[in-house]
Amino acid sequence: MSIRVVVADDQELVRAGFSMILDAQPDIEVVAEAGDGAQAIAAVREHRPDLLLLDIRMPVMDGIEAARAICAEGDCRVLMLTTFDLDDYVYDALRAGASGFLLKDVRRDDLVHAVRVVSAGESLLAPSVTTKLIADFTSRAAPRAAAPPSQRLSVLTGREQETLRMMARGLSNAEIAREMVVSEHTVKTHVSNVLTKLGLRDRVQAVIAAYETGLIVPGDFQ
Repeated sequence: MSIRVVVADDQELVRAGFSMILDAQPDIEVVAEAGDGAQAIAAVREHRPDLLLLDIRMPVMDGIEAARAICAEGDCRVLMLTTFDLDDYVYDALRAGASGFLLKDVRRDDLVHAVRVVSAGESLLAPSVTTKLIADFTSRAAPRAAAPPSQRLSVLTGREQETLRMMARGLSNAEIAREMVVSEHTVKTHVSNVLTKLGLRDRVQAVIAAYETGLIVPGDFQ
């Protein structure tokens, strides 16, 4: 069964290029295109795609507002695109419910891989975007109204906390399995337990939670 995708970008050539790349795949079907956030919402409501490839900066309604509306309404996954890895809207986009974030200069194969990964229920962040997300968290001086780290993470076992730390580093299940010297099936169980116990939707929210709880501190990825 094909992965149904809507491509939303205000630049026609960019939009057409992404659509051509994705539509050429045997397991991916581009069902609609959109030139702004409002059109993206309308296209998702009409075609009910599995995934929306969404530019973060668009006229009429930007990608953040569109993502927030789409994620609140249904199960369509949102993979966001931006021109710069230092985009000030990265944090807001993830908070809006985006499950993935890529730079527009992404390689063809990486774009296709990202669509498959995110549509399958996983989450994906470009390494440079993960770095930016981390920098944003460390630069925020005001503490968040959240449970103390020890209290919120106390529901996790030691192995689950270790798994969460590696998820926040952007590691895949296979990479976590190699580092922990366990099977990939075991890692999937740990990941599922982490998301369920902390009430998280996906790996993107896991990155946010790892920072909010203090599990990840500045310098961890250097």
